[in-house]
Amino acid sequence: MKTTLTFPIHQTRKSRLEETDFSNLVFGKTISDHMFVADFKNGDWTDLRIEPYQPLQLSPANATLHYGQSIFEGMKAYRTPEGDISVFRGDANWKRLNESAVRMCMPTIPEEIFMEGLMQLLDLDRDWVPSAKGASLYIRPFMFAMDDYIGVKPSDTYRFMIFTCPVGNYYSKPVSVKVETNYTRATPGGVGAAKTAGNYAASLYPARLAQQAGYDQLLWTDGQNHDLIEESGTMNVMFKIKGTLITAPTTTGTILKGITRNSVIQLAKDWNEPLEERFVKVSELENALKNGEVDEAFGTGTAATIAHIERIHVNGVDYTLPQKSADAFSHRVLAELDGIKYGTLADPHEWIRLV
Repeated sequence: MKTTLTFPIHQTRKSRLEETDFSNLVFGKTISDHMFVADFKNGDWTDLRIEPYQPLQLSPANATLHYGQSIFEGMKAYRTPEGDISVFRGDANWKRLNESAVRMCMPTIPEEIFMEGLMQLLDLDRDWVPSAKGASLYIRPFMFAMDDYIGVKPSDTYRFMIFTCPVGNYYSKPVSVKVETNYTRATPGGVGAAKTAGNYAASLYPARLAQQAGYDQLLWTDGQNHDLIEESGTMNVMFKIKGTLITAPTTTGTILKGITRNSVIQLAKDWNEPLEERFVKVSELENALKNGEVDEAFGTGTAATIAHIERIHVNGVDYTLPQKSADAFSHRVLAELDGIKYGTLADPHEWIRLV
């Protein structure tokens, strides 16, 4: 994408790189030096700039604080063996952010502003991209309402921002999950397909209950009857049952259109893997677990890429999945995605953009 977009860049007077321990990165705790900012006023995006990462000044009457008009994305950049910086499927994140914006009555962001703001920010903070195996630079684009007004209506003003943080692995070991049949993440007609802050706020309490019971995540079920598996807490979820890869469709408006999910599906098609995009019933999963027919289960998402699931709790019973062989699909697809992202394997679908 060629562009002539320019905007001011105000660099920090003192980088925090020297005081950062890249060998001990806690996910989401260490923030890079700069952030990209753009403001929406009078129907247009204005005042584009890159400035030092710093606290925001907001009015107590800020509309987001009261009515939740806030959306975000999660992306990653990677260090290649040649020292370049690669960004994985940034165009897909831009499109999904705008889908969330439409659902939440927020303005869409032009591709040029999104991509140029991102690329120039990454170029400025390229030394923050880790080089250790499994490490990456997490990217957080987000948008929120800026009106100072206590009234239930869409805001007239908004702010779009991007900041980054170097991270290690999201999960250090396989995860255990609990099928949730009481609390609801999303219902048809709701905002389940939007990456909006309220979805995550609503999930915190049932997730805490699951963690107190010894599980890492929930497997959410449909909000009407709780008999269909939808997705996990921070991930889409996939099962390999009797040799067939199965994952829930994203056509109901209750499931996030995961970019890693989409990438895994594309690779499965490339490899002629048996694949079905359909809902797995809770009863079907339970019977398959009882009969030893679940070959593997895993979550897909930007933070974890592939999160192997080792234990599933259904209707009061824990089921431990069999240990996966070295050539299991989840291992192969993780290695393929990592190879593409880190620049050690070919990129046939042109998912990578170099900074």
